[in-house]
Amino acid sequence: MLPGARALRAAGLLRPPGAAARTGAARRARCGPGPWPAWRGFALPAGPDLRHFLRAAAAGQPGPSPELAPEPGSTPGTPKVYLETYGCQMNVSDTEIVWAILQKNGYARTKELGEADVVLLVTCSVREKAEQAIWNRLQHLKALKARRPQARAPLRVGILGCMAERLKEEILHREKLVDVVAGPDAYRDLPRLLAVAESGQQAANVLLSLDETYADILPVQTSAGGTTAFVSIMRGCDNMCSYCIVPFTRGRERSRPIASILQEVRMLSDQGVKEVTLLGQNVNSFRDLSEVQFQSVAAPGLSRGFSTVYKAKAGGLRFSHLLDQVSRIDPEMRIRFTSPHPKDFPDEASVLQLIQERHNICKQLHLPAQSGSTRVLEAMRRGYTREAYLELVHHVRDSIPGVSLSSDFIAGFCGETEEDHLQTVSLLREVRYNVGFLFAYSMRQKTRAHHRLQDDVPTDVKKRRLEQLIATFREEAARANAALVGQAQLVLVEGPSKRSALELCGRNDGNIKVIFPDAELEDAAEPGAPGRAQPGDYVMVKVTSASSQTLRGVPLCRTTLSRAAASH
Repeated sequence: MLPGARALRAAGLLRPPGAAARTGAARRARCGPGPWPAWRGFALPAGPDLRHFLRAAAAGQPGPSPELAPEPGSTPGTPKVYLETYGCQMNVSDTEIVWAILQKNGYARTKELGEADVVLLVTCSVREKAEQAIWNRLQHLKALKARRPQARAPLRVGILGCMAERLKEEILHREKLVDVVAGPDAYRDLPRLLAVAESGQQAANVLLSLDETYADILPVQTSAGGTTAFVSIMRGCDNMCSYCIVPFTRGRERSRPIASILQEVRMLSDQGVKEVTLLGQNVNSFRDLSEVQFQSVAAPGLSRGFSTVYKAKAGGLRFSHLLDQVSRIDPEMRIRFTSPHPKDFPDEASVLQLIQERHNICKQLHLPAQSGSTRVLEAMRRGYTREAYLELVHHVRDSIPGVSLSSDFIAGFCGETEEDHLQTVSLLREVRYNVGFLFAYSMRQKTRAHHRLQDDVPTDVKKRRLEQLIATFREEAARANAALVGQAQLVLVEGPSKRSALELCGRNDGNIKVIFPDAELEDAAEPGAPGRAQPGDYVMVKVTSASSQTLRGVPLCRTTLSRAAASH
């Protein structure tokens, strides 16, 4: 059962619907767009904010008067923030949201840790190893704090994201090192939290929300000039798989309005981004309820042989509608999405039809299996059997010829026997994925597995089983990729290869890395005008060799996404 909203509110873990708006849109509606409202055609100058007064109070000085306040946009005294991102692509997206919020509140960004006044770590909590990386990093920052010259303001350290949500008390009390703790739904509150921290106090907000999607915040891309970008379309998850901490760190599912997503994708297209990945914990259960006329739409069916722990949700514009609209924005922009749940691909799914029909929707799907054993899948509460999953794989491959498949697997889940493990090995062989993400099981507090199951597979057995899964995956992926040798693949150039400045690196439609020589190339659209490929260019590459993770080839020509599709 999902934790009830009333129980979460009573525990202080959930804001009531609309509470986020009281610190965001509703406040802006009452007070106007700036720190002071416009009045009778005159805009009052920006005065000192809470941060100025708290900083002055900490120093034992009176706060600055409005007359002496620095002009907006001035740089003296501007606090510098250093951001580090750990974990999944959702955290990359969250980092961009955080930076957009801080930038509008007078912070400058630095890539040099030594220059920073504020260090913020956007954290992951899905496995113990991910959390340990943060604890180790905090020890380094503790030393950095101790070495900071007295002439400078004290360094402030903040923990954001899933680990903040899960371990708030421990983070605040362990060595008193962290100044700010903010959960995934509290990023709007960061300017206030940092202002409180400047007065020497610790500050925290880890309240989960039923409606926060940051829809009105256009993220600031953290990699200027990048060819690819992530766009968050929804937050939270309702699936409640027994091993997963996400529903407890990111809350219930809620989707951004489609209009705000399309606005962001158009902005990225205007900036020259050539590939967008739509992000969510469960993207194909997307459900935009912002338009009243669609709130009575019937709930879609599930894939054949699949079930869910929650009731079917009626109403709203679905993922297929979003995917259709996004793919129409820019015919030269590739569209990917992750991560879907296998249950949400019913036989009549227009999502699969769109992937097959639209040249700019990548022929690549992530189908997280987690295990090849029906018994283990039941313990995980995945809602399907091995047989139902394989039937879906066959259906996908029949619907999208040449589709590239990726998946997630967990080694050593609670109660997993050697026979269960071997069934996962055989699933890897039977499906032959192109890309895989494989991990040993890590018990997480608050999950159903923590309350109901025993983490009874020894660590050394988990390690051995994981190694066998990885070896099997690589063997089969090498065979799958070897089938591409001799074929021409359309590659989106990302930049120079990490191993050689004489080579370029990019990804094909199936999201497989492709490396090829950096050489003068003809342009298919302008014969007789050779030039070198640049990041963001599409290059046709003939594959000459393949490994489990990489293709190598020779470049044939520069081209466009539309031209390449028309020639096939």
